[in-house]
Amino acid sequence: MGPSKGKSEFIGLVLFLAGVALVLTNGFSSRIFAQEPKSQVFEKIEPIGDVLSEILGNYVYDPDMDKVVEGALQGIMNSLDRNSSFIPAEGFQDMREETEGAFDGIGVRITLDEDGNVVIVQPIPGAPASKAGLRAGDIIAEIDGVSAHGITTLEASNRIKGPRGQTVAIAVMRKKADSEQYERIDVEVKRGIIPLESVVEARILGGGVGYVRISDFKKNTSKDLRERLDDFQKQGMTALILDLRWNPGGLLSASREVSELFLPKGTLVTSTKGRESAEGEYKDNMRLKTERNPDMPETMPLLLLVSNTSASSSEIVTGALQFHKRALVIGEKTYGKGSVQTIIPLRRPEGSALRLTTALYYTPGDVTIDGKGILPDIEVPMDVETQANLRRQLYESEAACEDCINKQNHGGVTGNPEAEGLVHDTVLAKAVEIIREDTVFQNLLQKYHRDIKETQVAATEEEQKKKQAESGAADAASN
Repeated sequence: MGPSKGKSEFIGLVLFLAGVALVLTNGFSSRIFAQEPKSQVFEKIEPIGDVLSEILGNYVYDPDMDKVVEGALQGIMNSLDRNSSFIPAEGFQDMREETEGAFDGIGVRITLDEDGNVVIVQPIPGAPASKAGLRAGDIIAEIDGVSAHGITTLEASNRIKGPRGQTVAIAVMRKKADSEQYERIDVEVKRGIIPLESVVEARILGGGVGYVRISDFKKNTSKDLRERLDDFQKQGMTALILDLRWNPGGLLSASREVSELFLPKGTLVTSTKGRESAEGEYKDNMRLKTERNPDMPETMPLLLLVSNTSASSSEIVTGALQFHKRALVIGEKTYGKGSVQTIIPLRRPEGSALRLTTALYYTPGDVTIDGKGILPDIEVPMDVETQANLRRQLYESEAACEDCINKQNHGGVTGNPEAEGLVHDTVLAKAVEIIREDTVFQNLLQKYHRDIKETQVAATEEEQKKKQAESGAADAASN
């Protein structure tokens, strides 16, 4: 790298980071500068320039400036709170696909086995992969003639995805029937529009008890849930269990849309409140109310299952239904993510964005549960290891066949026979037990519903700080 090039990149980078600092303080600048002069703010970011100068002048290799910029932006955002982040262009595109509920691909869910092989967990019914004959359990050997062994699920996903209408060559190794030997199968799959399902299980458990499990909250979640409820009611559903365990959240708008399937029109679901301005007003103030009549009779029993990883939008739904006495909540205290993130697209780096915490949300009782979580009406604890084993059992039973998506193995409560290592879903079993106690929902509410002052309590400052140090994990990839 020549001296002039290094100097110009250095100056450009410092100016860019200074601009980012101004973007992050935009809207809050009057509050910041009321505390200290503007010059002091710029003095505090001068060490960034010092570090970059040392890198450009003394680092043994020519630094990749794109990576340097990305790393600096990630550091800035990570210093704010656990939910704010810098989103690179590739990640921003994936995030948009997730929330929109569709993407261009072939329609397979993949994971890695213990030997580092990319394995198809589940072809999405009706998607191109399924129509081409790919099956659960197939090991992807090659993608467009290049070996897939030893690559990550993200790398495999990026190779498989592509513009709709184009084809991708997939070679899989499949175990022969009644044999331990594998055979190679080559297929050409034409990419198409693949829907991303958030309703991952929907069934009637017996006795007219409907059961629906939602993995997250996307643009299409309420529509998909409404279709399942309509179908259940045609089958004579008498009660519903809505499972939000392990649900990390998603779109704020989707939480309102799901809530209004059960709550009267005009009911408050949540409110948000941003940072207080110098004038004593709050940014991003919003009150989300239901905008349509419910799809399910208000007298029909509704039980909501939650876990210690139910977060964000799933907590908004839980808080609203519990507060308005529309559902009994069963399980464990929820995660406690009561903050709202705004996605801010950036002009540079091109295609990237900021995920910035801009507000806290409040339950209808005007309580923010950020860092605290919501307590269930009926506590049914399940330790981390048992939850992991149960999720693995559900996952494996779903992957057993294309028709098994709505017949996942919850143990005895779903009629699965005793077997070695079988995990019984005690939370779901408790919900079914309660529903069968009394057909009158008001009687169940009177018996089990806890005072909101006990279940929805604001976090202390210490509890909020503790949450700031925690981080989450990602699930398997879809393609």
